[in-house]
Formats: sequence, structure tokens, C-alpha cells
Amino acid sequence: MTDAVAAAAPTTRATDGRLTTADGKPLKAALARAQARNKRRAFFLVVPLLLFVVVTFLVPIGQMLSMSVNNSAFYSWKDRDTGDTIPLMVDLRGWFNENEPGTEPDEAAYAALAAGLAHARDIKAIGQIGTRINYEVSGTRSLFTGTSRKAERMEPPYKEAILDADEEWADPEIWAAMRSASKAFTLDFYLAALDRTRDADGNIVKVDEERAVYILLFQRTFVLSALITLMTLILGFPIAHLLATLPLRHSNLLMILVLLPFWTSLLVRTTSWIVLLQSQGVVNDLWVASGLIDDGNRLQMIYNRTGTIIAMTHILLPFMVLPLYSVMRPIDPSYVRAARSLGATSWTAFRRVYLPQTVPGIGAGGLLVFILAVGYYITPALVGGSSGQLISNLIAFHMQKSLNWSLAAALASLLLGAVLLLYWLYDRLVGIDNLKLG
Repeated sequence: MTDAVAAAAPTTRATDGRLTTADGKPLKAALARAQARNKRRAFFLVVPLLLFVVVTFLVPIGQMLSMSVNNSAFYSWKDRDTGDTIPLMVDLRGWFNENEPGTEPDEAAYAALAAGLAHARDIKAIGQIGTRINYEVSGTRSLFTGTSRKAERMEPPYKEAILDADEEWADPEIWAAMRSASKAFTLDFYLAALDRTRDADGNIVKVDEERAVYILLFQRTFVLSALITLMTLILGFPIAHLLATLPLRHSNLLMILVLLPFWTSLLVRTTSWIVLLQSQGVVNDLWVASGLIDDGNRLQMIYNRTGTIIAMTHILLPFMVLPLYSVMRPIDPSYVRAARSLGATSWTAFRRVYLPQTVPGIGAGGLLVFILAVGYYITPALVGGSSGQLISNLIAFHMQKSLNWSLAAALASLLLGAVLLLYWLYDRLVGIDNLKLG
């Protein structure tokens, strides 16, 4: 007996005609309290899961979104000893606020620059500032550190003194980069992630063609992910059909073979493909031995796009098979037999009767494989070479090598937005209610 029913029984009728519980409380209020108590109990049961999702999912995503617009490297410095936040380049930021983009730096601008460089060197923040500008103008970190050594000894006119120290300070691109970095928050990292930048006048323009790599990598990531999803569907559909229709003894054996990759390390599976596909590998040796190719014309199937597709298709295949199997298993085979008995060909019965019932599994498997593929990192890094790298590899590069975490966060945010857009389109076109994972 539920709490709501227990609270309502036994009941009596008050003199005014209202139903009450045995202790004289109104039945409606007792039912409301019981329902509220059940809701609180259910909430407390899911609190651990809710906290886990918040700590491991929502908080990191929030930090990533915050970092993608954070411009504090040029704006402030956090003292490691005291923990105090010290403003940087205050006078220069004031000059940028008072003058429009494209304004040629005057003596006041160079004086503010000299003071900012000297101050940043004193508090050991000059490396941070130079690194931030180096994100936009390559090679400028040494320019900042070198000029800062002379800044304390500089005297008016500061423009002449700074240009004597290094003529590169006359480059308007450097001043445009400093203007861009002079605000605490900026969307310029998203511009960089889309192969865009700002010119000396503050207008958004395309970067040079040799530097335009991010949109190309996004396109490659989505195209390869879609191709891998299609290949897993083509390979996984008949496997799932066999699993659903074979006798239990045989289907269990086949299911073990499908699940076997889950019991093997991802690194082992990936390196195994390197052994199989390399020029002197097993596959090429078999083709040479069979006479299909000459020994001097061995195929290059690794460290390129081909290796990425083959290895990722193998690794992600179970994620397509299992949702398909979960949908195919309950399908009554009598539906197809009835269609055949009514004159439909095998192809017509499959296309008109069987295939429509598997659409939820196709949608779930396709969505799952595609989302996993766009974020894959280890396999493309090991077998992809330069032509098989995905956007995830470049995100890792900026996190680990260039240390441009803000750009890495912007790239990751765009990737997350694209996946959410895909999820929304699926919901609009197919309906998320039709998605079945089991």
C-alpha cells in the first residue's frame, strides 16, 4: 500500500461534508503531503547521480566555455606567492579605450607600452603577456621579453626608444593583437577557431590561406565521421540481423565475438591495425604472395586517412551492432512471412515491413557512432598521419604543446555545439522518442 493510499484510509466524513482522514485532517491535504513526501524521497534517491553529473559534466563544460572567452593573460597576473591578482598594461589598455581601432600609436601609446613592459618584467609576468600575443602574431614572445629588459632604462621620446630597441613594434598587426587582448573577455578565440582574425582597423577578415586549418579539420572530422558511421551501419546491420534470428546457441557465440573488442585494450586494437596495414605488414604480404600486387607497389594503408577509417570502423562497430540488435530482437518474423504470403518479394518485404521497424535502432546506432567518432583522439593520432588527423588531435595539441587553452576550449565548444545541433536535427526529423538503445 502506498503512502498516499495509507494516508487516505480509513476516511470519515466531516459535518460539513468534506472527507477527512481518521485523525480528522482533510483528505485532500493528506494526499498532497503524501505526494510531496514521495517526491522528496525520489529526489534524494537521485541526488548522488545528480551531483556526479554536475561535478563531472556540467562544471567542466562551464569551465571550458568560460576559458574560451577568457582573456586574462594580457589583462591580469595572479601572484603565485600571495594569490593577489595584479592588473597588467593598465595605461596601454586605457589608451586603447580612448582611441578607435586603426589609430596610429602616438607618443602616449609608446609611453604606456614602456611602462607596462617594465612593470610586467618586475612582477615576472612578461612571459605570460608575450605568450598571449604570440597566439595571434607568431614570434612576438621574444619581442616582448627582449624589449622588457630595456624598458626600465628608456627615456622620452618613448616611441623612438622602443623602435630603436626593435623595429617590429611599428607593425600594426602587433598593435591590433594587443588591442584585441586588452579586454578581460573576448570572442577572438572563436574567430581564430573559424580561421578568422581582426585587421588593424578591427574588421573581421580571413586569415592567410596557409594558416587556415581549423575549418578544414572540422570538415574532415564530420565527413570522416559520417563515412565511418555509414560503414559501421553497412557492416553491422547483417551482423545484428543474424544475432536476432539465429538460434540462441549460435547467437550467443556471435555475441561474444561482437563484444570481444570491449575486452581488449583500445591501444592494443589500434596498434594491431598498424601491424596489419603497414607497407611490410600482414595484409600487404598476403596480397604480394597471392600475386594481386607487386612487391614494389605495396599499398600505403596506414598513417593516412585510409588507416583512420579502417581502424575506427572496427573499433566503433559494436556501438552500431548493439542498438540494432536490441531493436531487431523483438521484431516478429511472422510479419515478413505474412508479406511474402501476400505476394511481396523478399526485397519488398524487407524494405516495406522489416526495415521501417529497425529505424529506431539505426538512428540510435548512427547517432552514437557519429558522436563518438567526432571526438576520437587516440586512434587518429596513432594511425592517421597528417591527412587522417581530426579536430580532436588539434585540440589536444593546443592543450599539451602550444598551451593555448583558450583556443582549445573554443574549438571544443564549437565541436560540442555541432553535436548538440545534430542532436536537435535528429529530434526534429526523426523524433528523439523513436531512439532506442535497448
